[in-house]
Amino acid sequence: MAEPLLDIHGLPGHLIRRLNQIAVAQFMEKMGEIAVDLTPVQYSALCAVKSHPGIDQASIAGLIAYDRATLGKVIDRLEAKGLVSRKVSPQDRRARVVKLTKSGQELLQQVHPVVRAAQGDILTGLDNVEQAQFIALMQKTIQIGNESSRAPQRELGETG
Repeated sequence: MAEPLLDIHGLPGHLIRRLNQIAVAQFMEKMGEIAVDLTPVQYSALCAVKSHPGIDQASIAGLIAYDRATLGKVIDRLEAKGLVSRKVSPQDRRARVVKLTKSGQELLQQVHPVVRAAQGDILTGLDNVEQAQFIALMQKTIQIGNESSRAPQRELGETG
């Protein structure tokens, strides 16, 4: 006879944390299969830089909803890997602007299709309609709760 579930197994916060663990594990497994050393947050940061060449670190943090201090360390690692370059912003001497290097562009071209193809695996067990519904409900909840986050998502130029 199976043990009864703990009270936490029906709590949204616990379930979201578990789904995040699963998603990260699957991402890391896929990166391992193609021998790429990249985390989900590093991938998100690279995507933000690709979409906005010359973006500053604070704006990257806002776009991917990550705290600024930790994002600086993420960018440090990406720079050490030769995937991005940084320089002082000509508009604001306190800001550092970030650009993809040729290696960063090539890596994104390599991993982007792998990441895209793996997305359905995260929601294994849900059919296409259920996956779309689940994603729409997550987006709605995130949009409504965005300001409650320690690192709210921000669009470029948006302050909070």
